[in-house]
Amino acid sequence: MNHNRIDQLMKFLQLSPNDSFIKYALALEYIKGGDDEKGKLYFEEILKNDPDYIGTYYHLGKLYERLREKFLAENTYQEGLRRSVGIDAKTYQELQEALNELLYEDE
Repeated sequence: MNHNRIDQLMKFLQLSPNDSFIKYALALEYIKGGDDEKGKLYFEEILKNDPDYIGTYYHLGKLYERLREKFLAENTYQEGLRRSVGIDAKTYQELQEALNELLYEDE
């Protein structure tokens, strides 16, 4: 885990406690360092307070999949699809592919 980067991001977060980008970066750093739970908390906080921060849906859905929370992953992808339709075609496509893989992986 890159503690220097996390420390720096935490300082930024103190200055801007509602900044979704900083929380997103923190979540990714924690996950990269093996702390899925902290990463999950930051992603969930983003979606609670800034549900239109659509890049979060893909990463949180993938995290739920790794944590074997298929129902939560599916719901996360579906909400991301709903929010990204007509706004961000690339994110919409990535979410649709992730959802399809999730739903049809056992077939």
